[in-house]
Amino acid sequence: MDLGLKDKRALVSGSSRGLGYATALALAKEGCKVAINGRDAAKIQAVAEKVHRETGTQIIGLAGDVSLPDVPEKLVAQAAEAFGGLDILITNAGGPPPGSIDSLDESAWQKGVDLGLMLHVRLIKAALPHLRKSDAPSVLTVTSMSVKQPIANLLLSNSVRMATIGLTKSLALELGAEGIRFNSILPGWTETERVTELMTARANTNQSTVEEEIKKQSAQSPLGRLGQPEEFANAAAFLVSPAASYITGVMLNVDGGMYKGTL
Repeated sequence: MDLGLKDKRALVSGSSRGLGYATALALAKEGCKVAINGRDAAKIQAVAEKVHRETGTQIIGLAGDVSLPDVPEKLVAQAAEAFGGLDILITNAGGPPPGSIDSLDESAWQKGVDLGLMLHVRLIKAALPHLRKSDAPSVLTVTSMSVKQPIANLLLSNSVRMATIGLTKSLALELGAEGIRFNSILPGWTETERVTELMTARANTNQSTVEEEIKKQSAQSPLGRLGQPEEFANAAAFLVSPAASYITGVMLNVDGGMYKGTL
């Protein structure tokens, strides 16, 4: 299937590694021009050069911490200037740290809100003027299966990501008349650096090994394994593409069946 992504212009935040990187690479392989983002300027430039060499597509690396209030607007402006506009926005970032109600202080909660909600708000607000000029505008927020099935010891993520789902659905309803689509992917446990960090924390708590914790988590999926970043990226590339032009307001689980509910 031709997804219709050739020469489309995308910004993918939090894309120096993990799910964001896999998604940026998938878009580039489809011929999309992609602005990738990470906090480390040298690293994001190296990643941009790597993706360009692999795909031959125009890739730019933009450094900045998207959880900071003034960064999202700058990233959008840089991407739009480089590409002459913007068609696709994928809002992604690493998750907040684990913790309980007793261990998380006021500062941790504020940082969690900036990282888990406000970065989506700020990026979308900045991108809307450009998306309104596109003939195939699409926004994808990256959240977590925890919005449907809370994950133990991830109180911040469980709480704040719920707000992003409300944001995504509301904007799908409010801006559908303008032709702008809003969807979200709710990834489950996928083999990324973030998951390795969480499994390491579990292993320390349970006095086990990372391998043992991954095996236990894999058993929660009917498929018997964790996901691969490429599997997430394939779903993301489809959802933001013109091929999915009648799909909006969808919260898609990409979790290998780990979520046990029916809705």
